[in-house]
Amino acid sequence: MSKRPGATPPKLSRELIVATALEMIDESGAQGLSMRSLGQRLNVEAMSLYRHVHGREDLLEGIVALLMSDLSTTLAEEAEQHWQPFLQIVAHEVRQIAIDHPMAFPLVATRHPAAPWLRPPLRSIHVVDLFLGTLIRQGFSDQQAVDAYRSFSSFLLGQLLLESAVRGARTGPVEEPLDEGDADIPQKDGSLPLESAPEVRRLRTLLSEDRSKEEFEISLEALLDRLDHELAQ
Repeated sequence: MSKRPGATPPKLSRELIVATALEMIDESGAQGLSMRSLGQRLNVEAMSLYRHVHGREDLLEGIVALLMSDLSTTLAEEAEQHWQPFLQIVAHEVRQIAIDHPMAFPLVATRHPAAPWLRPPLRSIHVVDLFLGTLIRQGFSDQQAVDAYRSFSSFLLGQLLLESAVRGARTGPVEEPLDEGDADIPQKDGSLPLESAPEVRRLRTLLSEDRSKEEFEISLEALLDRLDHELAQ
């Protein structure tokens, strides 16, 4: 790849690379992003990007982190709210990410969460800790708080992936390789330190339980009950 004549290459940083990659995904989706095309956008050789990102996995993780970067701050500011408006704020904040970045939002769903027993789109350990802690302080039992987290995550994921698809996003995982080298980032799922997330650490066993069949049936019954109620009006 040759540099564009007359253009001055920017001073590279991880922040610039990740932000530029997000811009490119916003324009045409993650499927068309490569390290080569990213280098062309930045007017640098593709290999120079590897000084700041460790390849495909690291780049995608950086994009997801950027998308979700303001959520922890917002939830911390709203954690004293009653649990119902708190959950409304969580839902609307995550939905705004999907509206602002519909082509990139599926990455939030398809990338590995911070630990295998957490769920997208509330996938950050600190976001989940704030979520659980807020509900428990307001009278939810441990099991009730974990069940609420699971149900809420499933609702958000299904609804917002649908909204992203309506806005033109491809909701499957990125299959085309983004690396032109052999750089990689080790899998770190489940090995992250939890000292700063006491509720997540304490409730890890409950979070790890597979109750997907039960959750599906509960959600289905709730939907049928709502339709029955509307029909009776």
